[in-house]
Amino acid sequence: MTSTVPRVEPTAATAGEPAGEGGGHARNFGLPVATALVMGNIIGGGIFLLPASVAPFGTVSLVAFAVLTAGAIALALVFGRLAERHPRTGGPYVYAREAFGDFAGFLAAWSYWITAWVSNAALAVAAVGYLDVLVPLHGSKPATIAAALLLQWLPALANLAGTRYVGAVQLVATVMKFVPLLLVAVGGLFFFDAGNLGPFEASGAGTLGAVSASAAVLLFSYLGVESAAVSAGEVRDPRRNVGRATILGTAGAAVIYLLGTLAVFGTVAHDDLTESTAPFSDAVNAMFGGAWGGTAVACMALVSMAGALNGWTLLSAQTPYAAARDGLFPAFFARRRRGVPTAGVLVTVVLASTLTVYNYTAGSGGVFEVLVLITTFTATVPYLLSTAAQIHYLASGQTHRVSRARLVRDAVLAAVAAAFSLWLVAGSGYAAVYQGVLFLFAGVIVYAWMSARDRRTVPDAIDSAGRV
Repeated sequence: MTSTVPRVEPTAATAGEPAGEGGGHARNFGLPVATALVMGNIIGGGIFLLPASVAPFGTVSLVAFAVLTAGAIALALVFGRLAERHPRTGGPYVYAREAFGDFAGFLAAWSYWITAWVSNAALAVAAVGYLDVLVPLHGSKPATIAAALLLQWLPALANLAGTRYVGAVQLVATVMKFVPLLLVAVGGLFFFDAGNLGPFEASGAGTLGAVSASAAVLLFSYLGVESAAVSAGEVRDPRRNVGRATILGTAGAAVIYLLGTLAVFGTVAHDDLTESTAPFSDAVNAMFGGAWGGTAVACMALVSMAGALNGWTLLSAQTPYAAARDGLFPAFFARRRRGVPTAGVLVTVVLASTLTVYNYTAGSGGVFEVLVLITTFTATVPYLLSTAAQIHYLASGQTHRVSRARLVRDAVLAAVAAAFSLWLVAGSGYAAVYQGVLFLFAGVIVYAWMSARDRRTVPDAIDSAGRV
């Protein structure tokens, strides 16, 4: 049964295009930049820090990486198909709202927004670990906090300069890190020593439990698979390019991830890797001796994370922008300048900065892993709603939305993506689900307030019109 919630036909506003003089809006991202946005957001802090985060689980985490890659590609294909139907800014929010109504759309937007700004805080924490290789900071907590905040505010300023600059920064950052990362990933295989791998399952939770737990941590490394879909309103020919960029970006990132993680596992002794704050720097130092290689990789890691923060800052503003245009988020999130939702950028960077400062002042031990697991739960909410929307279209007989020639393939992909999302929720652990649910329920209160305000406004408008 289709949703009974009234739908608004796509306009400049609902299509992610700002209202203004002429109502025009330049779509600045072609296929190369859209692909770079996906790869740049996926390959951020994850590739440089997560090998150390999953090392305590043992080499079974490589199995988790392979399973996660298959699930991420299934999600990428589902997002590509949904973007063909709804090529508008907002991604999972748009898909959930079109299929199930306003409340589902709000939950998708709220959860994704939380994922975005908490991810920015986690990336800043990860980046400081590599910055410490270049400039010793851990001796001074104020200097560490200042560096983390600077790493967040510089990308925010680039976003405020306009989408043209966001795309340029993203493309440059992706190119600068792509070749060196491939060099490290492939070169590390020539220095591979099986003696460094450590035990297959080191956590004591059993193989299945270790795979699930490590996959929950590793999901952070694949956040961003939906980047092109979320920014569809900025992409030229989105029905064609969003799906292609999503698949190309995800597949390219997967190759680098698998090779890079294997290279780090095989070049750094297991006991040392579990304590590392800059595992790729340690791997290069082990490969070539001395500290120059590790310093070079630390520079590349910072470039990578700056590019990821640049892209995630844009994404964190796009979803609340789309929801605000539909009246589901506070109206100030819909303010745009130079094609960028400026209010969303500013609110996001302030929240991420506040969370970063809190984590450092409260003690940063295990902060990255805690933040990562929270984002795992909050990210699966919009992912699951998106795959549910695809299943809804496939099962409801809406022939204008479903290609019968692709019916079987799309049904299998949607089922895999849905099962994958549920598995990640289970693997994220009780503590992360508990904290994530608190964030989610806080959004329910916000929705109640917004809904009540809208219901109060409509009768007032009708009454006013009746007096005319």
